[in-house]
Amino acid sequence: MKVLVTGGAGFIASWCRRELIARGHQVLVMDHQDRRQQLADGEEFFLGDVRDATAVTEAAAHVDGIIHLAAVLGTQETINNPKPSAETNILGSLNVFEAAAQYNLSCVYAGVGNHAFRTIGTGCYTITKSAAEDLTRMYNLYRDGGRITTVRPVNAYGPGQSIAQPYGTSKVRKILPALTCRALTGADIEVYGDGTQVSDCVYVEDVARAFVTALEHTAVNGPTEKPVEVGPLESRTVNDIARLVAEYAAKVTGREPVGIKHLPMRPGEVPNAVVSSDTSTLAQIGMTAADFVPLEDGIRRTVDYYAQSWLPGWLEGAEVSV
Repeated sequence: MKVLVTGGAGFIASWCRRELIARGHQVLVMDHQDRRQQLADGEEFFLGDVRDATAVTEAAAHVDGIIHLAAVLGTQETINNPKPSAETNILGSLNVFEAAAQYNLSCVYAGVGNHAFRTIGTGCYTITKSAAEDLTRMYNLYRDGGRITTVRPVNAYGPGQSIAQPYGTSKVRKILPALTCRALTGADIEVYGDGTQVSDCVYVEDVARAFVTALEHTAVNGPTEKPVEVGPLESRTVNDIARLVAEYAAKVTGREPVGIKHLPMRPGEVPNAVVSSDTSTLAQIGMTAADFVPLEDGIRRTVDYYAQSWLPGWLEGAEVSV
């Protein structure tokens, strides 16, 4: 199968591409930034934006299936500037679904793990991604060629995830890079709220396996009855995750574990929130969360990655600036 991966230069997309190639598929990477220098064997590049219906239709004409990951991310960021997320996450997704229906392609759409928050107040990211998920149901029910499975991962983490300011250039804060970079540099970890909220994390390699498996399933059997929710069997609080990061970072650096500092919650964050998964839905595609990378092992791999690939450059820059 030749598979179009939208948002193909992104974090989850890069792992999906590896998984597709490992399973013998070909990949057409679509991204609005020219990243063709990052291509591996078995991959081609298509420069385009999902907001451009013509570009999406042209890319879809050359593939057998689509994994749709292109999106504008961020909770707080999309509250202050909602239009880009609406344009990309709703209209861009509509372009993808329309092209998939036109060519009768199997498609997997990346939903959000906190989809339920749309009823109690959250950022435009969740609102727009959930609206696009509503469109998948419409296509599956009423449109010829509608063959879309929704996969809802909770917080994906692992090697290669972008780092937000002040430790990196990303404008969107992700939980594991944010905690890890502070712990590795000896700064107290910052947790928004009291840390008792549940915000489940799932290792990105398992997320990629779920996306590719869902696409293969959809190609043969059609879309799943329910969205496929991807997360761990056991939920943990944000405080639990922060402590694990602090403890393993201390082993890596040889220092005492850093502390945990609690900050006021930000707009779009829900006190006492529970972001978790109904992992029984994985059975629809023949998977089980029992096979997923345990949180302790995933955090070890992630901290090791940033300690080796990011920390030396950060320390060198800090020495130069002194």
